[in-house]
Amino acid sequence: MALTIGITNCNEWVNYERWVKSADKDISIVKLEAGKGEDSFVSHCDGIILTGGEDVDPALYGKPEYAEQYKLEKLNPERNKFEFDILKETEEYKIPVLGICRGLQLANVYFKGTLIPDLPSIEKASHSAGPKQDSVHRVSLERNSRLGKIIGQSEGEINSHHHQAADEIGNGLVVTARSEDGVAEGLEKNKKHDAEFFLLVQWHPERMDVNNPFSGKLRDAFLKACSEYNRYSNLTQSLSVAP
Repeated sequence: MALTIGITNCNEWVNYERWVKSADKDISIVKLEAGKGEDSFVSHCDGIILTGGEDVDPALYGKPEYAEQYKLEKLNPERNKFEFDILKETEEYKIPVLGICRGLQLANVYFKGTLIPDLPSIEKASHSAGPKQDSVHRVSLERNSRLGKIIGQSEGEINSHHHQAADEIGNGLVVTARSEDGVAEGLEKNKKHDAEFFLLVQWHPERMDVNNPFSGKLRDAFLKACSEYNRYSNLTQSLSVAP
């Protein structure tokens, strides 16, 4: 049965759709958008991608004063709540999740972590080349992590376009990749959740050459997990209706 992947809406949503469909054009894509009612489709998805976009509201991690202090103007409370609800549903159904850039930050906050509100303010300005331009830098990976095993190497080069990042790491999450200046570039669930596919990355694989393992291998591993979830879901559904 063809896969159904839910992708949260953002200004560059089409890039994520194109990236997924470059692996298999028959994959069905659902745009998940606050206020549109599509949250009801989450339980019917075989995988969820949390996309990039606006800053996460610092009030969600107990620092509402950061909004004024760091001039955080691109806040979207409706989207934050909507994506929190999505994460709650993926937790209930154990749906595979891939969080990208803002997706990492939002998920870290969902699990009671906090964020660095503005990297340039702490002299870590190399993570964005400008308002509409990616930076490029190296990352090192934990080789024994799920991410490290997927990528198959201990370090490499990725694109980067963000000014916020994970600070205190959320409950049950571990850092699996870091930039040279120490910023968390990858998070996943700890070992007791090994059966679940839950990966968060700070770079933008959907804007990279799929021949780069930080893009293509990541996409393929996510879709493989989605296929396994699809087969399991169909099997349990068949058993539940069997006479």
